[in-house]
Amino acid sequence: MTIAALVQMKRDGKKSIGVVAWDYQIARIADRAGVDFVSVGDSVGVNLWGRSEVVEVTMDEMLICCKAVRLGVQRALVSCDMPYGPVQQGIDSALAAAKRLVDEGGADMVKVDAAAEFPEVVRALVRAGIPVFAQFGLTPQTAIKYGIPYSAQNSPQAQASSEAAHKLVAEAKLLEDAGASLLDFTNSGPVAGAAVVKAVRIPVIGGFGGGPWLDGRVRLAHTAIGYAEKWIDAKTDTYVNTAKAALDAFSALIADARAGRQIKG
Repeated sequence: MTIAALVQMKRDGKKSIGVVAWDYQIARIADRAGVDFVSVGDSVGVNLWGRSEVVEVTMDEMLICCKAVRLGVQRALVSCDMPYGPVQQGIDSALAAAKRLVDEGGADMVKVDAAAEFPEVVRALVRAGIPVFAQFGLTPQTAIKYGIPYSAQNSPQAQASSEAAHKLVAEAKLLEDAGASLLDFTNSGPVAGAAVVKAVRIPVIGGFGGGPWLDGRVRLAHTAIGYAEKWIDAKTDTYVNTAKAALDAFSALIADARAGRQIKG
């Protein structure tokens, strides 16, 4: 898979699909399934290590995860998130961090969060030959910026309509002009999402708050397979409930061991 191939998929109206993963085994399984890209997300800190904030993840930790995913992927593209810090510290710091993710981590492209706030960083990375996966869209902070209500009960996805569409289209065009290879549109909504897809030539991917109106989707692998303790009692549909299966398996293992039976596997 190549970035050019993803662009061609957009031209052909074919959806691209990626998963967020942080380890070798999930990366191998996703690659074998046929995903187009694997995104090594800074969400690893919260979802895998139990941290309270995404911004607590360090550069060295992202490199560990990126290396593991790179080893597990043979055909898909590998994107790695820039952790919080280097971009905020300026172009030189961001460039040094991005080079480490590519040279040491093996990333094919680097994800920059809130990229519309740092177009000069995107340009610098592209000039250095580093493809950029640029995130933008509606968050609690940008919702306030655009004067759109945001609450836990009222996601801006429903509010990202014509009132914000022209501003979001402008941001998308800014990032395309800066040289971004892909866009990650957060909380796009069907109105603004469709407008951005039409306005730019590069693929527009949706994670949180995305939908079929975009060029493709990226999903947290652990969400897709129901791999988290919360899924044991959850009523939300997912593709498989790995957490429940694991709970049942561990319970059976404990029962066999305590009964003096041979354990399986």
